[in-house]
Amino acid sequence: MANNETFRSLLQASFKSNDTEEWLDIWFTRPIGLVITLVGRRWGIHPNSITIFSIFLGVAAGVMFAFADFWSNLCGVVLLMMANFCDSADGQLARLTGQKSMKGRCLDGFAGDTWFVSIYLAIAFRLWNEPLPFIHQSWGVGGLLLVAIAGLFCHAPQSSLSDYYRQIHLFFLKGKEGSELDSYEAEKAIVASLRGKKDVFWDKAFHANYMKYCRSQERRTPAFQLFHATLKQRYGTIDNVPETLKKSFVKGSRPLMPLTNFLTFNSRAILVYLSCLSGYVWIFPLAEIVVYQLIYRYMRYAHERLCKELTSSINP
Repeated sequence: MANNETFRSLLQASFKSNDTEEWLDIWFTRPIGLVITLVGRRWGIHPNSITIFSIFLGVAAGVMFAFADFWSNLCGVVLLMMANFCDSADGQLARLTGQKSMKGRCLDGFAGDTWFVSIYLAIAFRLWNEPLPFIHQSWGVGGLLLVAIAGLFCHAPQSSLSDYYRQIHLFFLKGKEGSELDSYEAEKAIVASLRGKKDVFWDKAFHANYMKYCRSQERRTPAFQLFHATLKQRYGTIDNVPETLKKSFVKGSRPLMPLTNFLTFNSRAILVYLSCLSGYVWIFPLAEIVVYQLIYRYMRYAHERLCKELTSSINP
């Protein structure tokens, strides 16, 4: 650590922004992640290597949650916490060493998805022979269906849109350099540029998949797409947008950041810990379908309403 670097200053520099950081991350996850980051920086470890290691930890956690005994589940809690520390460290290391990349960001997202696929499969396995609440009929296929709905139709779209809204917020707060706001058209152009080239199979597959991910985000945010297109047409780049307009967007978006954070890792992890340790594993997927989905719908409605209002202020 250089003489002019303190742990506190490095910790602050490793944040994306104070608006988009959760209090649990600020006071617990990020400091531990920074310790791993400093070790990684000294040893010359690449952020993506830490991300890959977190995948093994997260999958191992899911395996532990498949067992019904307390100690196996406690081991799963510890493993998932360690995976999250590594997940925090890879991003912090990338920001502090200037090794941020879109591939690294997508690998980071893939890691989190892998953890939860493992956890959902573990919950489905446990529910199969467990009785439904208040009756003696086992969950069976019903448990598998509950988990599938929670994971595929609730968790996946909730997480992707939450990430999109955070990147939009950072885009208006810090500009292009401070955000990872990507677009379907840009990814489509990259895929087109790779056609016919040799030894680019994985690059092409990667960008083709990410292109679909961006498309999904954009299809669910028509009001923002119109607002963004209007800004491009009138001002060109985000740097030319009047500060008053950018501040208006940030002011309206800031109250939604706690909702985007709620729909990401920490609250879900805590719910997994409590439901698995208590033995009532069905609580987690049911909460995904009911509570999380309601928050997701409100977040999307509020963000679209904000974009419509600001678009109207530009084009009265």
